[in-house]
Amino acid sequence: MKYFDLKALKKDKIFTESRKLMSFSLWRRRLLFWGGAILVGLICVLFAYLCDNLNDSFSELSQKHPHWPLFIMPIGFMVIIYLLKTYFDGAEGSGIPQVMAALKVKNMHRRSKLVSMRIALGKFMLTALGFLSGASIGREGPTIQLSASVMHFLGRMEKFNREDTEKGLLLAGGAAGIAAAFNAPLAGVVFAIEELAGSFDKGITGTMITTVVLCGFVSLEIMGNYAYFGASSATLDILGWGGFVLIVVAIACGFLGGVFSRLLLVISAAVARIIGKHPVLFAGGIGFVIAVIGVLTGGIIYGSGKETAVALLNGHEVEVSVFFGLWKMIATLLSFISGIPGGIFAPSLSAGAGFGHMMSFFFEDQYASAVVLVGTVAYFSGVVQSPITCFIIVSEMTQNVSTGMLLPIMLAALLGTAASRVICKEPVYHALSLRYLEKLRSNS
Repeated sequence: MKYFDLKALKKDKIFTESRKLMSFSLWRRRLLFWGGAILVGLICVLFAYLCDNLNDSFSELSQKHPHWPLFIMPIGFMVIIYLLKTYFDGAEGSGIPQVMAALKVKNMHRRSKLVSMRIALGKFMLTALGFLSGASIGREGPTIQLSASVMHFLGRMEKFNREDTEKGLLLAGGAAGIAAAFNAPLAGVVFAIEELAGSFDKGITGTMITTVVLCGFVSLEIMGNYAYFGASSATLDILGWGGFVLIVVAIACGFLGGVFSRLLLVISAAVARIIGKHPVLFAGGIGFVIAVIGVLTGGIIYGSGKETAVALLNGHEVEVSVFFGLWKMIATLLSFISGIPGGIFAPSLSAGAGFGHMMSFFFEDQYASAVVLVGTVAYFSGVVQSPITCFIIVSEMTQNVSTGMLLPIMLAALLGTAASRVICKEPVYHALSLRYLEKLRSNS
């Protein structure tokens, strides 16, 4: 009799699971979710194509007419801020702090002030306009906010369960954003876990991976399989003199990354009142200062700085000032303080390559390529203080990184983060996300 009851129970469970599997509502949600992931991929590819082309267009214009940025940048910055304050409040800055804050907000109305289709539209248009204006920005942070906003919109269209709505969809969008921005799917998943969520939750990893895979398929089909920073043949023996080289470079560049983050937090807070009263004029003034730096440096600080970083990381001969990293850091800091939309990922990687290039002059030529790579990782880790993400992003973005360089890159990320925390105790994205949460509370 007991055997019969157990068998009946099993049959009943199979029948129940079969009904769930064939549920129209379940499949509708799945199709909506998968369609959303593909849509995110298409948006990310279009956004990348537009931003990269506008970045190249401004670079060509600045080479032909070196003094034009003195006119274009102030006007462009002022137009961006006017549109931002009038129609797209919430689309300013990187976009990553907004997503982090949205993950902690329970109220749907408040969350919509951080991630929404209105903000996504503003982020798309105004970031592209920022590249057209020559700002020292990246597209990865905006891509994350764009992707998270699309997934959040899907969560409101369909009645996903609470976990999917509050965490899974936003994290999936963020992971897809990093994956699409850098063609680095593993880095996207790790970034979402380490930085956005702050912890590992196996209940949402399936959602993230599915989104990243579908988004990645779209990106591969349209843009092909490419390495963002090209190839690197750097090698470094850390058991010999190379270990000393690594420690010195990683600590120095990581500390500089911490200086950047500390300055960003302190100055942005200090000028908040000025920005509140005269945001358009302030942005115009900042744009003019960046243009002056650009003219004095031959235009090398405009845009994301990807081309210069690629040349330095791949050991190509390029005429670049030994102070490129410093000027790029200043230009990126000013671009962020102005309030325009734009990320700090790509410019920080470029500045890191510049600081690595600067440090390479202190060592023998055989260490040059390795020092640039270590400097890139350490400075980037110092800025964001997410060592696992930084190590994986750089290793995925740089093709042909030898197995012998994986451990040095890991150590560089750890040392860079540790050195950064000496001067900047709190990770920059976390500190900025707390400001958004405080703003939401004060406005409620």
